[in-house]
Amino acid sequence: MSDQTHVDSNGEIDYIAVEQSPRFQRLKRTQRSFIFPLAVFFLLWYFAYVLLAAFAPDFMGQRVWGDITIGLLLGLGQFVTTFGITMAYVSFANRKLDPLATEIREELEKAQGHA
Repeated sequence: MSDQTHVDSNGEIDYIAVEQSPRFQRLKRTQRSFIFPLAVFFLLWYFAYVLLAAFAPDFMGQRVWGDITIGLLLGLGQFVTTFGITMAYVSFANRKLDPLATEIREELEKAQGHA
């Protein structure tokens, strides 16, 4: 089904119909398939860090090298993980989400211009 059917005779886009279209649903499914697992992973990793800090201070305070402790390394790992997830999402969006979103948008713009 073409997204051109989602533009009425006045050139107005029926955004509800677009959102319910199979391609838009696929776009949302693709995005969620990436976001939800990584969000769960990151939250588990974050809460593990907080719980270790609260309930295992001796473990977190173990020195690895000089004044560098396990807690400090895990805390820095939180930042590294955040940047890693961000870079992975940008790459994923560029490869998987943006082409489909652009295709949907361009078809709607074309149909809107011809209505």
